[in-house]
Amino acid sequence: MSITKDQIIEAVASMSVMEVVELIEAMEEKFGVSAAAAVMAGPAAAEAVEEKTEFDVVLTAAGANKVAVIKAVRAATGLGLKEAKDLVEAAPANLKEAVSKDEAEALKKELEAAGASVEIK
Repeated sequence: MSITKDQIIEAVASMSVMEVVELIEAMEEKFGVSAAAAVMAGPAAAEAVEEKTEFDVVLTAAGANKVAVIKAVRAATGLGLKEAKDLVEAAPANLKEAVSKDEAEALKKELEAAGASVEIK
């Protein structure tokens, strides 16, 4: 006599939490698998396929020409002189968050031309 999937589901539904945990442990031991690995692989695989569309531009160092970098930061962010200076001196610091790849690359090129070190994350 064969047990159907529905009968198995009903049997598991009627168990206590501790009984289900023991059942899972017994199945892991019997079949040499880990339920945690199977659960983690599902969503992680879907996320790996998804392409990143938003990037953060991080100023890692101001470089030798700090004045030019402050001007570039002001132009890019719209900050005042004092705020831009404080941001540049506080490096590493996020300049812009959740921007497109093209915008991030353009900002990086502009800041590096001014003498700054920049990362895109």
